[in-house]
Amino acid sequence: MFWHRVSDFILKNRILLLIVIFVGTVFMAYQATRIQLSYEIARILPSNDPDFELYESFKKRFGEDGSVMVIGIETPNLYTLPVFNGWYALNQAIKKSDGVQNVLSAASLFHIVRNDSIKQFQFLPLVPQPPATQAEVDSIRLKVANLPFYQGFVSDSAGRSHLMAVTFDQKKLNTKDRIGIVLEIEKKVRAFGATYNIPVHMSGMPYIRTKFTGKVSNEMVLFMALAFGVTAIILLFFFRSVVAVLAAISIVGVGVVWSLGFLVLFGYKITLLTGLLPPLIIVIGIPNTIFLINKYFEEFSHHGDKIRALNTATEAIGEMTFFANVTTAIGFFVFYFASSPMLAQFGLVASLGVVVTYALCLVLIPIVFGYLPEPSSRQRGHLESRWVVSFLNWVNHTVHHRRRAIYAFIGILVIVSLIGAMRIQAVGYVVDDLPKNDPIYTDLKFFEKNFRGVLPFEVSIDARQPGRVLTPQTLTKMRLLQREFEKYPEFTRPLSVVEAAKFLYQAYRGGDPKYYVLPGALEMAKVASYAPQMKGKANLFKGFIDSTSRYTRVSFQMADVGTVRIRELLTTLQPRVDSIFNIDRETGKRVSNGDMYDVRLTGSSSIFTKGNEYLVDNLKESVYLAVILITALLALLLRDVRTIIICSLPRIVPLIITAGIMGYFGIRLKPSTILIFSVAFGIASDGTIYFIARYREELRRGLSISKAITNTIHQAGISMIYTAFILFAGFAIFAFSTFQGTVALGVLVSITLLMGMAANLILLPAFLLSLDKRKSRKELLNNESAV
Repeated sequence: MFWHRVSDFILKNRILLLIVIFVGTVFMAYQATRIQLSYEIARILPSNDPDFELYESFKKRFGEDGSVMVIGIETPNLYTLPVFNGWYALNQAIKKSDGVQNVLSAASLFHIVRNDSIKQFQFLPLVPQPPATQAEVDSIRLKVANLPFYQGFVSDSAGRSHLMAVTFDQKKLNTKDRIGIVLEIEKKVRAFGATYNIPVHMSGMPYIRTKFTGKVSNEMVLFMALAFGVTAIILLFFFRSVVAVLAAISIVGVGVVWSLGFLVLFGYKITLLTGLLPPLIIVIGIPNTIFLINKYFEEFSHHGDKIRALNTATEAIGEMTFFANVTTAIGFFVFYFASSPMLAQFGLVASLGVVVTYALCLVLIPIVFGYLPEPSSRQRGHLESRWVVSFLNWVNHTVHHRRRAIYAFIGILVIVSLIGAMRIQAVGYVVDDLPKNDPIYTDLKFFEKNFRGVLPFEVSIDARQPGRVLTPQTLTKMRLLQREFEKYPEFTRPLSVVEAAKFLYQAYRGGDPKYYVLPGALEMAKVASYAPQMKGKANLFKGFIDSTSRYTRVSFQMADVGTVRIRELLTTLQPRVDSIFNIDRETGKRVSNGDMYDVRLTGSSSIFTKGNEYLVDNLKESVYLAVILITALLALLLRDVRTIIICSLPRIVPLIITAGIMGYFGIRLKPSTILIFSVAFGIASDGTIYFIARYREELRRGLSISKAITNTIHQAGISMIYTAFILFAGFAIFAFSTFQGTVALGVLVSITLLMGMAANLILLPAFLLSLDKRKSRKELLNNESAV
């Protein structure tokens, strides 16, 4: 009765509902115009996570660790007069760019000179002006070679690869201004490469994030266009009416507008994950229109009364698709309970988008088609498509007469898939989602090969007392820490106050490279007398030591070695660091003569690893929660334990097979791929609920289970097949993404949904028939016992 009243209300209040939806859509469209791209690193860890709190306090104290863009070239000709002057000009041009804080390269180094007349060190540019002769360039090359402080930073050990590091203004790093700044720098770098016929490479977190942001923006538009185009073509093939197709597409388009409006209203931005929302809403929303239009055409074919047909379709499909959309929404909404802000944002908006799009379809389809002409026999021809009818006849025969073969095939497939699933590895990389031939990926590998990498890895040191960082005791411990890190080829040479102190001591001893060492206590006191910058506000070491000289950092760069290896390094290095600084991590106390230090490993690489692990764990929990909630919804709908169990198996089997595919094809478990299971489970449950709802409707007519199964296969099967093709094609468009995770999401969800359709059309009715046969046998035995 409830859905009958809903249907009546919609058809009797068409004008009012159109006005309300129009006003709401205009408001949401205005909000959608204010949508912004996210220029910050995605928030994965919750704000109260200890590692996240440490990283945030580190950034407040020292600034963003991932604020350096690197430019690399490989040539033996850098120290020839024309090329070096071009490198010098590029350095100066980039330094003048708005938003650039500093540029470091072989053309902009400084050296330190001891001035006894004023008892201070003088910091002088190594290249005060462009050299005029080759002899000057040769002299510069010799001076650079005698400065160990720069070795491994501006040139590799062979002297063929050279690096330029660009540091950005922190205030513009996480704003849209960064895109323009990075693109301007890229243009200048490309011009340099073209002028001197030298391949150029660019990387670093600002560059990678800028390129990722641009790709996300471009792909969101591309996928929206593809989603609309693909679904329109399929709908036109089914319904053979341009007007009907435009109506269905437009209604789902309104749902997309509302979804984007929700993003803005909640204060969220477009990220790699939320950028998938528009095409997802299109793909998920279209099946609602198919079910409604198919039922409308079916009813109209029976009696030819348009309004009556719309009323019946809205009543019947409204209830059926309500539960189906709720399961899909649950599949997304479970992410809201994850502690990860990125997942919570995606889950909330996606679930709201699904529900609102369902409501819009339920209201607008009967209203719009009420104003359209009656459907012609040609438009209704797809209901009797030969290939569909033949396929459904085969399905019906198979589930009635070949159930043992079905169970044997599924059993073998599940066993093989479980073996494959055990091969899945959980590991993530910073540029994991990019193909191996993408310039971002190849450039990153260039820097890893020649400079060991560009991803930040930090050691945060709290000396517990103001001024203690610059004491010989602390500097000696930091030197031991750096030597420990030297054992691991993943890390570059460090930047720290220890290296600065060694640089000063070399200058104090006349510039001889052999004195690039950490001086003893007495020598350190002499050096300090020439460097007042080492005291007070520590201007010399700005960015590496705070104003009180209590906190400092040791900065490394590292290769993108993956979360598994980074976790191994964190697990191995933290205890060794604790040992160097006499820290008992288990009790939280410091030992050995009352030493008080707090030394932690942090930085973007560490946070990425922790965030990736946290996200995978959250997504696993979300999948379990989705299974529990959707099963509870089925329990509310069916109220029969055996039927609930039977309905659960066809939804789980496709997920097991998908996991097997991932294992056999080496698709790693990471945030973008584990998302597949929750999304696919929610959507696949739609078909289960739709089939069961039609099946129960047939039983209420007094039909036997066998006859009810046959009618349901033929009546529900048409919409289920068409919906499966829409969903398959809709998710398959993600295969055109440049992000490998998005490609995996699209392809695997497409495969999973096709298998889900097959499971709901073949395995589910087979189970129901077996249950009926078991009931009948049990009743027969009971009757014989009674006799």
